[in-house]
Amino acid sequence: MHFSTPSCFLLPILALLLISASSAQYEEQEEELVDPLTYLENPSLNEMLPGLSYSYYHQTCPDLEAIINRKVKEWIDKDYTLAASLIRLHFHDCAVRGCDASILLDQSGSERWADASKTLRGFQVIDDIKAEVERKCPKTVSCADILTAAARDATILSPAPGDATGLDLVRVPFWMVPYGRKDGRVSIDKEAQTVPMGRENVTALLEFFQSKGLNVLDLVVLSGAHTIGRTTCGAMQHRLYDFHGTGKPDPSISPKYLKFLRRKCRWASEYVDLDAITPRTFDVMYYKNLQHNMGLLATDQMLGSDSRTSDLVATLVSKPSIFYSQFALSMEKLGNTQVLTGDDGEIRVNCNFVNP
Repeated sequence: MHFSTPSCFLLPILALLLISASSAQYEEQEEELVDPLTYLENPSLNEMLPGLSYSYYHQTCPDLEAIINRKVKEWIDKDYTLAASLIRLHFHDCAVRGCDASILLDQSGSERWADASKTLRGFQVIDDIKAEVERKCPKTVSCADILTAAARDATILSPAPGDATGLDLVRVPFWMVPYGRKDGRVSIDKEAQTVPMGRENVTALLEFFQSKGLNVLDLVVLSGAHTIGRTTCGAMQHRLYDFHGTGKPDPSISPKYLKFLRRKCRWASEYVDLDAITPRTFDVMYYKNLQHNMGLLATDQMLGSDSRTSDLVATLVSKPSIFYSQFALSMEKLGNTQVLTGDDGEIRVNCNFVNP
């Protein structure tokens, strides 16, 4: 897939990152700034972790990506909300102990059984893919690799913005997935409680992302996955009536949006779209909503108002191509977080349980 580089692409990202890097708190986290589209045109420029390779399964399971893509498409065709669920499942996996499929372990006391994981979905999709892969390539492909690739395919299979004829005007993000991850043998429910749940402040989010090797740009861009998907009303009802014990709603919510949410969220178990305008389309409407005080989660809305992130939000609104290309880069970076390779893990035969 070819991406052309717009002449005005680099300057906004460079300027905004330099502004962010100037903060004394994050000064030591400065990174070399490179045009994200250069990475997409030349994947070899991405730092390859030892043990991972784009050709890892070319000989041992050549049909792997075709199997994953077909299965993900089948499930999303039946239930479009699974696209966002798979991306979220991948994030929750990588956010605890790295991308080692520990979130998939189904046993008492595991991450999957934690309160923070109760609303996670998509496990059946991974099980379905794994069963097919085991038939074709037994004891060869890790669950961690399957989950990482499934999150990528869930993204590219999401509808992109189009015109009245349905013709895509822009392409959703695409990135190559390096393989070779091994599955972890440890999964602890208490560790899952550290994953952000929508009530943190921006400083806490930045500190969490930095602990995983991610930066402020990754935070803002990966939050853009909320352009699709939904959450339970219970995750944000505290904003509607008694915000921080004030007895009043969160003042940062648009009055019109507040009325809608109060009608929609009478029960905590009800679902509400994270993007109220184009919930099924992978676009930059999520960021536009923030500028109109229509961020559903408190953490979403704060990205649009905090001085460390608001300029990035504005840039992504005005230049959607930056969002699409950078989302691919940030997702690849997320997928390489604290991975296990070699003898550090195993290849589970069943993703739900460690090997006997």
